[in-house]
Amino acid sequence: MTTLTPLYHLAAEQKSAEVTDWAARIAWVVGLFIFIALVYWLMRQGWKWRASLQSDLPELPATPEGFADDETLLTLQGRYHASTTAGHWLDRIVAHGLGTRSRTELTLTARGLDVVRPGAADFFIPADALREARLDKALAGKVLPEGGLLIVTWQHGETMIDSGFRSDRAAEHQAWVDAVNQLAGTTELTSTTTEGTAR
Repeated sequence: MTTLTPLYHLAAEQKSAEVTDWAARIAWVVGLFIFIALVYWLMRQGWKWRASLQSDLPELPATPEGFADDETLLTLQGRYHASTTAGHWLDRIVAHGLGTRSRTELTLTARGLDVVRPGAADFFIPADALREARLDKALAGKVLPEGGLLIVTWQHGETMIDSGFRSDRAAEHQAWVDAVNQLAGTTELTSTTTEGTAR
């Protein structure tokens, strides 16, 4: 004969659902937000510190008057990724807005390279400041497939700068390398990546 378990034994064995500790959860969420805010603040301070170190960099040249009437050699629409000290692919330059990634429109004429950046500072690279152009894959921590970046090397004041661009149509890159090198009077094209030389 099967014995039935008394009801009070069944009631005693049942456990009530655990109550959520809302105070602990809220404390964790608040702590996480404080941590994220601290990291963001430290990043901004580092950015400002780097900009102060580069304060001796002269103001960027503006587009010369009448430039729109010049004969256009090439145009490009794409992205501006960054500028670094030439030959040092991780040494980002942030002064004068050069550290801000943005959309860009490039126009090359015999007078130089006009860099228009919606939402960021435009600048102009005079033809006599151009040193060379090459294809590369890495700049300022941004790594793309081989040849995914158009790197233009130019001199600004006492500083040699590598500026990285990526066209919406990557097939255009080689034409830009040829045109910029011809304008700069570069006889030998450089294909070595800055990532490789930095190592």
